[in-house]
Amino acid sequence: MIKTKPAARAALKPLADGQVWRMAESSLQVEMVGRLLVHYKLGKHGAVRISNSIGSKTDIEKFLKKNKAVLTRGTKPAVTKPPVPAQANGNGAAKKNGVPKKKAAAKKK
Repeated sequence: MIKTKPAARAALKPLADGQVWRMAESSLQVEMVGRLLVHYKLGKHGAVRISNSIGSKTDIEKFLKKNKAVLTRGTKPAVTKPPVPAQANGNGAAKKNGVPKKKAAAKKK
């Protein structure tokens, strides 16, 4: 009789903002990942209110591994805005956010 090894699970991806991990009876949504801590929401499927929680990265990774979590939604796409070049109006004063700089009012004596 030939012994076969069970298929190995894929290694867990590192935690990142916006990930949703799905488990048998709950799901974990990663809100923000810091150097040591993770802000996340852990709730049952279809729950209306889910409280925010904070835990260490290592504890969350162990929890996900223990509960055989599967990554269902990856990270949020990064929203980047193109830089806005400085514009000059007719008198040489640069505009900031499309609004010209105010001129200093002359003092009256």
